[in-house]
Amino acid sequence: MQNIIPISSSKRDAAQKAVVLETRVVTGTGGGPEKTIFNTPRFMNPYGYKTLCAYMHPPKDPGFKILCERAARQNCELISVPDGGMFDFGVFRRMLEICRENNVTVWHGHDYKSNLLGIWVRRYHPMKLITTVHGWVHRTWKTPLYYFLDRWSLRHYDQVICVSPDLYDECRKCGVKEDRCTLVENGIDTKQFYRSMPTDTAKQKLAFPEDRLVIGAVGRLSAEKNFSGLIRVTASLLDKGLALELFIVGEGPYRAQLEEIIRKTSHAEHIHLLGFRDDLSTLYQAMDLFVLSSSREGLPNVVLEAMSYELPVLSTRVAGVPRLITNGYNGVLTKIGDNDELSRMLEMLAGEPEYRRMLGENGRSTIVRSYTLGERMRKVREVYERLGK
Repeated sequence: MQNIIPISSSKRDAAQKAVVLETRVVTGTGGGPEKTIFNTPRFMNPYGYKTLCAYMHPPKDPGFKILCERAARQNCELISVPDGGMFDFGVFRRMLEICRENNVTVWHGHDYKSNLLGIWVRRYHPMKLITTVHGWVHRTWKTPLYYFLDRWSLRHYDQVICVSPDLYDECRKCGVKEDRCTLVENGIDTKQFYRSMPTDTAKQKLAFPEDRLVIGAVGRLSAEKNFSGLIRVTASLLDKGLALELFIVGEGPYRAQLEEIIRKTSHAEHIHLLGFRDDLSTLYQAMDLFVLSSSREGLPNVVLEAMSYELPVLSTRVAGVPRLITNGYNGVLTKIGDNDELSRMLEMLAGEPEYRRMLGENGRSTIVRSYTLGERMRKVREVYERLGK
């Protein structure tokens, strides 16, 4: 790629250095990566990196309309690529057309299929390849093959960005060279995610009970999130007489199983699956405590968001979270899969409002100091600069 040159220190009059195509496979309303990807153009375009997105998705998927609305709010150009599955070879042709029509010079993949496609498209349209590794978390009978293909693809990429130290180590072990592998942790826009109202006011707006401790969780309803464990822990504490209310935000394949678990607890009036919501700001501010119970993650955006809203966080020691949270200072950590410890820590935090307040304040300070989206995108631009060297 001949037209990438080093970034100047000023954004003014930035010449176009590259056309970047962010590529990803999604179903439904997407997930954490969209919070970064849809914000990318406003951080990259001013520096000469024109950015657009091409998303592969099931035909007629109603969730894609919501993704388009989210992208439009961020002035992010999102191109639809209907994807009929593994043997839909029209996806390759459409991606190649997009690259040629837009003179794409950098392909940026975000999952195994977009990574594999990038290698094939490059055979017919010369360009540089970058990928961001968000984590291998969803487990089905197909995923061993998918993850094998992904790890093979990574070795052929010009630059690999990892969002947590454990993913960096995995990529190095699977053959990605050191000078092509970079740790760039997730970050969020602290001007967008900040507390604008007291918790009681947010609870009133959402008709949440003001006399109960509201526990919140956000994420895809899938096995690795361990929402089943969180539901059972909450139910056991309700059995002990604690005044708790649990709200889980998100959709996913485990919804029916979780609904059945909730029904069997006999506490359905206090444990709620809210589904997809577009009022997350108010929801975060209505929570007294945020819980991440996952067994597999990268560096979850939802934890960064909760901390930015000054929410105390109780999280498992998963992937990049222990690097973000200093146990007892800006959050509380528990062992992965240890529901007994999760229960003890949840009960302790429920009875310590001042401690929760301190954790929330320190959490916000941590995000502002080290995990802003602007700082993350600066590091990503440094990775892009290497492509021209």
